[in-house]
Formats: sequence, structure tokens, C-alpha cells
Amino acid sequence: MSFLAWIILGLIAGFIGSKLVNRRGEGVVLDILLGIVGAFVGGWLFSTFGRAGVTGLNLYSMVVAVIGAVVVLVIYHALSRRRF
Repeated sequence: MSFLAWIILGLIAGFIGSKLVNRRGEGVVLDILLGIVGAFVGGWLFSTFGRAGVTGLNLYSMVVAVIGAVVVLVIYHALSRRRF
């Protein structure tokens, strides 16, 4: 996938994941970053369980990226709320 496709996929997946996890976005830059990281995490999770990961800019890849973004956001919120 091209760099622009990763950014588009990351933006959409990060935005949808933010809406699912905490009902508001984290901001455009953080949504893009979390979405791209989520795409990698989702691809890794799916390949671990024997399914295809992110295959391009399509609906299946969007679902994989959103699931990964939700996982990343849940971990992000769990760590950011924790006070050491």
C-alpha cells in the first residue's frame, strides 16, 4: 500500500475506533497515528489467528484496522488513566 493509503486507512480507522471506545475523537493527528498503529496491531492479531491482515484499501482491511485501533485505544486509555 502507498503511504497516502496508509494515512487514509489510519485516519478512518482511528476515527471510528475513537468513536467506539470513548464517543469522541482524540484529535486528527492522534486518530491517524492510533489508526495506523491499530492497522498494524489488527493485521498482526488476524495473522496470529490464521486470517489475512491488512490487504489494501478495502472494507476487509478497514474492519481489521478498526479492530486493531480499538485494541490500541483501550490499552492507551488504560495506561493514560493510571497514575504512578
